[in-house]
Amino acid sequence: MEERWRARDDSPYPRDSESSRSSRWGWALALLLTLIGGAAGIYYFWPPPAPVPEAPAPAPVAEKPAPAPAEPAIRHPLETPTAEAAQGLPSLDNSDSMMRDALTGLLGAKPFNAFVYPASLVRRIVATVDNLPRASAPTRVLPWQPVPGSLVTAGEGNEIAIDARNAARYEPYVRVAQRIDSRALVRRYVDSYPLFQRAYEELGYPGRYFNDRLIEAIDDLLGAPELPAPAKLSQPKVLYEFADPELQRRSAGQKLMMRIGRENETKLKEKLREIRAELAAAGAPR
Repeated sequence: MEERWRARDDSPYPRDSESSRSSRWGWALALLLTLIGGAAGIYYFWPPPAPVPEAPAPAPVAEKPAPAPAEPAIRHPLETPTAEAAQGLPSLDNSDSMMRDALTGLLGAKPFNAFVYPASLVRRIVATVDNLPRASAPTRVLPWQPVPGSLVTAGEGNEIAIDARNAARYEPYVRVAQRIDSRALVRRYVDSYPLFQRAYEELGYPGRYFNDRLIEAIDDLLGAPELPAPAKLSQPKVLYEFADPELQRRSAGQKLMMRIGRENETKLKEKLREIRAELAAAGAPR
């Protein structure tokens, strides 16, 4: 059976429509007018209260403590590349050659050619990182080639589940991930960070820090449940879904982790923890 997964919203950045904004403003205005009208009714339809003696001046009130400081704009800062290193970077539009060389050195030429989509690499990586914690991750922006083969299922009718043999389709990807030098990977990332930041701002996040989103995505993947048995599926129409509504509500990244098999998930989480530790070290004060 073909592996296709629901992606209800191919546009991951919903924005309020004019009508929805107008309706909220209209509701707020109606509430404001209601309160004013109620106050006027109390003033005009109730007799004025009898005069009361002037109250003594209130005792001075201690000043309220200052509010807690706002959350910092950058929660996971990285070591800033030197000006010389930043000037040596290509433009975002011309960065594919540099990224191909870097990833080929980290992965090896054969895995790179087999698994990686070689164009618009920085933009694809940034868009995918941003999408993984969301409800769907559109395949058109993924930086890797689709996993070959079809989803392997077991059972029939209302008892369909992911077959344990399905994990074999992901094993080559997991083996490549395990071989990556996490420290070298993060070093390359830090050295070319201005390109990733530029691509993130280009998505529509001016003033936001891409590395913060990367940490969020890693933490979301690490939070994927480790299922004791292959998940049961439902097929309400054409596409498969997780039969358990709580699992189906999980993020795109967590649903991916639950599809690849328990052993693969454990290995990938171990690598993700290594990478997260290296990212934390890259941002620690020296």
